[in-house]
Amino acid sequence: MRTVISEYEAVVERNQLVMGLAIVFAGLAVIVALAAIAHAPVVGILALLFGTVAYFMWYQASGRLTRRLYRTVENRARSNDGRAERGGFGAGPRETRRGRTRGGFGRSRRRRTDDRRRHNRTRDNRADVVNQSGLTNAQAYDILDIDPDVEESAVKEAYREKVKDVHPDTENGSEEAFKRVNEAYERLTN
Repeated sequence: MRTVISEYEAVVERNQLVMGLAIVFAGLAVIVALAAIAHAPVVGILALLFGTVAYFMWYQASGRLTRRLYRTVENRARSNDGRAERGGFGAGPRETRRGRTRGGFGRSRRRRTDDRRRHNRTRDNRADVVNQSGLTNAQAYDILDIDPDVEESAVKEAYREKVKDVHPDTENGSEEAFKRVNEAYERLTN
Protein backbone atom coordinates (compact mmCIF):
# COMPACT_ATOMS: atom_id res chain seq x y z
CA MET A 1 0.00 0.00 0.00
CA ARG A 2 2.88 2.31 0.81
CA THR A 3 4.33 1.99 -2.70
CA VAL A 4 0.98 2.77 -4.33
CA ILE A 5 0.70 5.97 -2.32
CA SER A 6 4.27 6.98 -3.11
CA GLU A 7 3.72 6.25 -6.83
CA TYR A 8 0.58 8.37 -6.76
CA GLU A 9 2.46 11.18 -5.01
CA ALA A 10 5.19 10.96 -7.65
CA VAL A 11 2.61 11.28 -10.43
CA VAL A 12 1.00 14.27 -8.71
CA GLU A 13 4.38 15.96 -8.25
CA ARG A 14 5.31 15.26 -11.88
CA ASN A 15 1.98 16.70 -13.07
CA GLN A 16 2.50 19.79 -10.92
CA LEU A 17 5.97 20.23 -12.42
CA VAL A 18 4.64 19.89 -15.96
CA MET A 19 1.82 22.33 -15.18
CA GLY A 20 4.37 24.80 -13.81
CA LEU A 21 6.46 24.49 -16.96
CA ALA A 22 3.33 25.02 -19.06
CA ILE A 23 2.65 28.26 -17.19
CA VAL A 24 6.24 29.39 -17.77
CA PHE A 25 6.01 28.65 -21.50
CA ALA A 26 2.65 30.43 -21.71
CA GLY A 27 4.19 33.47 -20.03
CA LEU A 28 7.11 33.39 -22.46
CA ALA A 29 4.66 33.13 -25.36
CA VAL A 30 2.81 36.24 -24.18
CA ILE A 31 6.03 38.24 -23.66
CA VAL A 32 7.46 37.22 -27.05
CA ALA A 33 4.11 37.96 -28.75
CA LEU A 34 4.11 41.45 -27.27
CA ALA A 35 7.70 41.89 -28.46
CA ALA A 36 6.68 40.70 -31.92
CA ILE A 37 3.86 43.24 -32.07
CA ALA A 38 6.09 46.07 -30.89
CA HIS A 39 9.28 45.37 -32.84
CA ALA A 40 9.56 42.48 -35.31
CA PRO A 41 6.63 40.40 -36.54
CA VAL A 42 9.01 37.53 -37.41
CA VAL A 43 9.50 36.87 -33.69
CA GLY A 44 5.80 35.91 -33.62
CA ILE A 45 6.83 32.46 -34.88
CA LEU A 46 8.77 31.97 -31.66
CA ALA A 47 5.72 33.07 -29.65
CA LEU A 48 3.62 30.55 -31.57
CA LEU A 49 6.08 27.76 -30.74
CA PHE A 50 6.12 28.69 -27.03
CA GLY A 51 2.32 28.77 -27.01
CA THR A 52 2.11 25.34 -28.67
CA VAL A 53 4.51 23.82 -26.15
CA ALA A 54 2.55 25.37 -23.28
CA TYR A 55 -0.73 23.98 -24.65
CA PHE A 56 0.58 20.42 -25.00
CA MET A 57 2.17 20.49 -21.54
CA TRP A 58 -1.11 21.71 -20.03
CA TYR A 59 -3.05 19.07 -22.01
CA GLN A 60 -0.84 16.30 -20.59
CA ALA A 61 -0.69 17.62 -17.00
CA SER A 62 -4.46 18.11 -16.80
CA GLY A 63 -5.00 14.42 -17.59
CA ARG A 64 -6.95 15.10 -20.76
CA LEU A 65 -4.32 13.41 -22.93
CA THR A 66 -4.54 10.23 -20.86
CA ARG A 67 -8.35 10.20 -20.97
CA ARG A 68 -8.31 10.73 -24.73
CA LEU A 69 -5.86 7.84 -25.23
CA TYR A 70 -7.98 5.52 -23.08
CA ARG A 71 -11.13 6.53 -24.96
CA THR A 72 -9.39 5.84 -28.28
CA VAL A 73 -8.22 2.40 -27.14
CA GLU A 74 -11.67 1.52 -25.76
CA ASN A 75 -13.37 2.63 -28.98
CA ARG A 76 -11.01 0.51 -31.06
CA ALA A 77 -11.61 -2.48 -28.81
CA ARG A 78 -15.40 -2.03 -29.09
CA SER A 79 -15.27 -1.70 -32.86
CA ASN A 80 -12.95 -4.71 -33.11
CA ASP A 81 -15.51 -7.10 -31.51
CA GLY A 82 -12.75 -9.45 -30.36
CA ARG A 83 -11.30 -10.06 -33.83
CA ALA A 84 -7.54 -10.14 -34.03
CA GLU A 85 -6.17 -7.33 -36.12
CA ARG A 86 -3.13 -7.73 -38.24
CA GLY A 87 -0.20 -6.12 -36.47
CA GLY A 88 -0.30 -4.14 -33.27
CA PHE A 89 -0.88 -5.52 -29.81
CA GLY A 90 -3.39 -8.20 -28.91
CA ALA A 91 -3.80 -11.71 -27.71
CA GLY A 92 -5.22 -13.08 -30.92
CA PRO A 93 -3.94 -16.19 -32.68
CA ARG A 94 -0.73 -15.96 -34.61
CA GLU A 95 -0.99 -16.04 -38.33
CA THR A 96 0.82 -18.73 -40.27
CA ARG A 97 2.85 -18.14 -43.35
CA ARG A 98 4.21 -20.99 -45.49
CA GLY A 99 3.70 -23.52 -42.71
CA ARG A 100 5.64 -21.63 -40.06
CA THR A 101 4.24 -19.63 -37.22
CA ARG A 102 5.11 -15.99 -36.91
CA GLY A 103 7.42 -15.34 -34.01
CA GLY A 104 9.25 -18.63 -34.43
CA PHE A 105 12.49 -16.72 -34.92
CA GLY A 106 13.30 -18.82 -37.94
CA ARG A 107 13.85 -22.02 -35.95
CA SER A 108 12.81 -25.25 -37.52
CA ARG A 109 10.21 -27.51 -35.95
CA ARG A 110 12.90 -30.04 -35.02
CA ARG A 111 14.98 -27.43 -33.24
CA ARG A 112 11.97 -26.11 -31.29
CA THR A 113 11.20 -29.68 -30.22
CA ASP A 114 14.81 -30.18 -29.11
CA ASP A 115 14.63 -26.96 -27.10
CA ARG A 116 11.42 -28.17 -25.42
CA ARG A 117 13.02 -31.51 -24.54
CA ARG A 118 16.09 -29.77 -23.13
CA HIS A 119 13.86 -27.51 -21.02
CA ASN A 120 11.85 -30.46 -19.70
CA ARG A 121 15.02 -32.38 -18.88
CA THR A 122 16.38 -29.39 -16.91
CA ARG A 123 13.09 -29.02 -15.06
CA ASP A 124 13.06 -32.75 -14.20
CA ASN A 125 16.62 -32.52 -12.83
CA ARG A 126 15.61 -29.62 -10.59
CA ALA A 127 12.67 -31.63 -9.26
CA ASP A 128 15.06 -34.48 -8.39
CA VAL A 129 17.26 -32.12 -6.40
CA VAL A 130 14.28 -30.89 -4.35
CA ASN A 131 13.07 -34.44 -3.68
CA GLN A 132 16.54 -35.66 -2.71
CA SER A 133 16.51 -33.56 0.46
CA GLY A 134 16.63 -36.80 2.45
CA LEU A 135 13.45 -36.12 4.41
CA THR A 136 10.57 -38.51 4.54
CA ASN A 137 7.03 -37.27 5.00
CA ALA A 138 7.06 -38.52 8.59
CA GLN A 139 10.24 -36.56 9.36
CA ALA A 140 8.76 -33.46 7.74
CA TYR A 141 5.64 -33.74 9.91
CA ASP A 142 7.84 -34.15 13.00
CA ILE A 143 9.91 -31.08 12.13
CA LEU A 144 6.76 -28.97 11.77
CA ASP A 145 5.19 -30.58 14.89
CA ILE A 146 1.94 -31.53 13.16
CA ASP A 147 -0.08 -34.71 12.62
CA PRO A 148 0.06 -36.46 9.23
CA ASP A 149 -3.71 -36.16 8.71
CA VAL A 150 -3.91 -32.32 8.76
CA GLU A 151 -5.02 -30.19 5.83
CA GLU A 152 -2.68 -28.11 3.72
CA SER A 153 -3.81 -24.88 5.38
CA ALA A 154 -2.69 -26.32 8.74
CA VAL A 155 0.68 -27.21 7.20
CA LYS A 156 1.09 -23.60 6.03
CA GLU A 157 0.13 -22.24 9.45
CA ALA A 158 2.52 -24.61 11.25
CA TYR A 159 5.28 -23.64 8.81
CA ARG A 160 4.74 -19.92 9.45
CA GLU A 161 4.84 -20.39 13.22
CA LYS A 162 7.90 -22.64 13.11
CA VAL A 163 9.79 -20.26 10.82
CA LYS A 164 9.21 -17.43 13.29
CA ASP A 165 10.76 -19.54 16.05
CA VAL A 166 13.83 -20.85 14.20
CA HIS A 167 14.67 -17.86 11.98
CA PRO A 168 18.40 -17.05 12.24
CA ASP A 169 17.62 -13.43 13.23
CA THR A 170 15.78 -14.49 16.40
CA GLU A 171 17.40 -15.35 19.74
CA ASN A 172 16.83 -19.12 19.64
CA GLY A 173 17.04 -19.47 15.86
CA SER A 174 19.69 -21.16 13.77
CA GLU A 175 20.38 -21.30 10.08
CA GLU A 176 20.43 -25.11 10.04
CA ALA A 177 17.03 -25.38 11.75
CA PHE A 178 15.64 -22.76 9.38
CA LYS A 179 16.81 -24.79 6.37
CA ARG A 180 15.29 -27.98 7.80
CA VAL A 181 11.91 -26.27 8.32
CA ASN A 182 11.96 -25.00 4.75
CA GLU A 183 12.88 -28.47 3.45
CA ALA A 184 10.05 -30.01 5.48
CA TYR A 185 7.54 -27.51 4.14
CA GLU A 186 8.69 -28.06 0.55
CA ARG A 187 8.47 -31.81 1.03
CA LEU A 188 4.88 -31.62 2.28
CA THR A 189 3.61 -29.09 -0.25
CA ASN A 190 5.20 -30.52 -3.41
